[in-house]
Parts: sequence; structure tokens; C-alpha cells
Amino acid sequence: MSATGHNRTRLSALWVVVMFNMVFADILTFIKPGALLELWAGRAGVTITDSLLLVFALLLEIPIAMIVLSRVLQPEANRWANTAAAVITALFVVGGGSAAPHYIFFAAVEIACMALIVWSVWAGRGSERARLSVPL
Repeated sequence: MSATGHNRTRLSALWVVVMFNMVFADILTFIKPGALLELWAGRAGVTITDSLLLVFALLLEIPIAMIVLSRVLQPEANRWANTAAAVITALFVVGGGSAAPHYIFFAAVEIACMALIVWSVWAGRGSERARLSVPL
């Protein structure tokens, strides 16, 4: 597998880890006594509306899409898409989370993965250019 292919696989895998952590943070929150009753009442710290659910759905679609996009985008587009997606998703994780210990733990793992994603897409940039400029 080429270095670019390996990096794409790693990026996609990191987005999968981010998604699993997001899902399980919420699943564990549902186990917390009273959490489901609050959701059924239409509140979870804020009033739950259709518009709010749509915003959450759009924000959650970003890391889901990056699982595939990081495998198929060309290097420059991949770099920018992963960076933008990581920043937006990190803001969502930090701003939309809870102060519960399990949520903070999952958020830390998610942020670490997204930091690794951003580092990964920018760290190899110089070597990629050098490889491309070497005559065959």
C-alpha cells in the first residue's frame, strides 16, 4: 500500500474512532437515571426542537462523511476537508457536551483523534511534494 493509501486508511479509521466515541458517550448518558425521562419530556439541558435535531444531524453527518471522504478525496482537498471537519466537530464536541466524567473522557479521546487527524494531513505535506517532484 502506498504512503498516501496508508494515510487515507489511517484517517478513515480515526474518523471511525471519533464516531464510536460520540455514539457510546450518548449511549452511556442514556443509562444515567432520569436521562431518558428528560429526553421524553423534550429537554436535555435545552428544549429539544425539530430545528435543533436537524442542526445536530448536520453536525453529526460531518464525521460520518469523513469516514468515506478521507479515502476518496485527492490529497489537497483531503487535507482541507479533514482540517475543516476536525475543527467543526471539535467545536461541537466541546460546546455540546456534558460535564459528566464519562462524557469528558470520551470528548478527550475524540479531540485527541481529531488533533491526530489534523497533524497527519499537514505533517507529510513537504515529503509529499518532494516525492511528486522527483523525476522517474
